[in-house]
Amino acid sequence: MKIKVIRSHKRRRTISARVVGEVMCVNAPAEISEEELEKIVKNFQRRFEKRRYKKELNAKEDLNEVLQKLNEKYFDGSIKVKSIEYTTNQSRMFGSCNHRKKTIRISSRLSQMPDWVKDYVIIHEMAHIIHPNHSRSFWDIVSRYSLTERAKGYLMAKGFEAGEESDIED
Repeated sequence: MKIKVIRSHKRRRTISARVVGEVMCVNAPAEISEEELEKIVKNFQRRFEKRRYKKELNAKEDLNEVLQKLNEKYFDGSIKVKSIEYTTNQSRMFGSCNHRKKTIRISSRLSQMPDWVKDYVIIHEMAHIIHPNHSRSFWDIVSRYSLTERAKGYLMAKGFEAGEESDIED
């Protein structure tokens, strides 16, 4: 991605950036040091790259379709989810569910894992819509998926390999 920096004497403190085509346009105060500006530009690049990657992942794979198949098979189509999408800012968890809003977010790391692992995480998060905790009833629902223990082991290994914890155990 090309970077175009526009310095302005009118700007005092704020720095903004936007992507236009393949160019990131950065508006910055004229007095900012090159060193500080470089750090800020790198941060903007990271953020825009994550945004692009998330958009690409969600366009490439329809998680709603996966969710609907799992919903029919394991929940008799009873689970209502408003949205499910990949996210790039979950580094400590593989998935999250807001049971009140009925939204599910799946870590982009799962896009690189086998489908049966991703299915487990989606089922895990769908079960949170019924039980927003890790109670015995919750685990009874999750264990309907025949590869639950295998998937939990796989995710534990991946979580520890990356030196991170994950939301897969009580």
